[in-house]
Amino acid sequence: MNSAAPFKLSGTAHTTDVGAMLDQMCEHFVEHAEVQRQGRHAFFTSRSGTASLRAEGRRILIDLASPSQHALQASRNVIAEHMFFFAGDEPFDLHWATDSQPGILTNLHHVTVVGTEKVTPLMLRVKFSCADVSPFIGGDMHVRLLVPPAGRQPVWPTLGADGRVAWPGGDDTLLVRAYTIRKVDVGRGELWIDFFQHPEPGILTPGADFARDAPPGMEVALLGPGSGHLPQARRIFLAGDESALPAIARIAEEVPAGTELRVLIEVADENEEQRLAGAGSLDIRWLHRNSHSGNSGTVLSEEIMIMIETLDEDWFVWVACEKQDVRAVRNLLRKRGHDRRNMYVAWYWEHA
Repeated sequence: MNSAAPFKLSGTAHTTDVGAMLDQMCEHFVEHAEVQRQGRHAFFTSRSGTASLRAEGRRILIDLASPSQHALQASRNVIAEHMFFFAGDEPFDLHWATDSQPGILTNLHHVTVVGTEKVTPLMLRVKFSCADVSPFIGGDMHVRLLVPPAGRQPVWPTLGADGRVAWPGGDDTLLVRAYTIRKVDVGRGELWIDFFQHPEPGILTPGADFARDAPPGMEVALLGPGSGHLPQARRIFLAGDESALPAIARIAEEVPAGTELRVLIEVADENEEQRLAGAGSLDIRWLHRNSHSGNSGTVLSEEIMIMIETLDEDWFVWVACEKQDVRAVRNLLRKRGHDRRNMYVAWYWEHA
């Protein structure tokens, strides 16, 4: 998509260090969009459209262009959320050219728990009914699950005037966690999400707790989908741990016939292995964490990097796991000069 997209919006951000802001925006979005940088001007291209960030003095001029109003709202939200995050405690102000009043989030979907299903001893699936599953088909896989406090009428977030999500607070504070849509069942009008049940004692797991306790008929919401798109490539290498397994399984199921897949997944033991199926040719290898000796924390990243060294440039590299493992993999791909358009490398969690 290009700057000729019919839906456009401009804004102005004021910050104490425009250079640092551009640096952080480019560093982050290089994993999610095509990024071009010329000095004090950054230009991002993604499926949501284009975003131009041009520094002038102590302000950044923002120009967005998208193919639809929904995509434009998503683009504005993503830019606003990240700029405020990167500003941290420093003074920061963001205004948009239109009179943007707080409004409805067009990507907020109300869903109802249908039931649960144990996939493995440590993986629990929750099925949700959804009035319209079409936004979840063939595109981004990630959503934010919004769970209202028990015994209270839900108060859902809205779109703030600055482009950020305006979240309810106090007694109406929502549980918010990011997950992958494991499967879209069009015939039943259902969305499936798999929740890993952490076996280690003492770890706070509010998302897993929700999955165990959610009764049929419970109303929650999903915000999205966004990011985590299905790779479009003839040869794909997929690697990760339990946090990435739902996405890996969905990709394997949805790739077209003739796609070559090499898969490396780390799970606790053989009981946590899942059957992966699809139209592509599948070469899968499982790592069992409980059988690792010595420093088991680096086994996955080391095995991923050994596999990457055997791949040609035309392989799409898809990796999702712990933050430090991801950093090691990114460094290797950077040294190899792997095309950023041919890779998705993201951390799904980090050690405390």
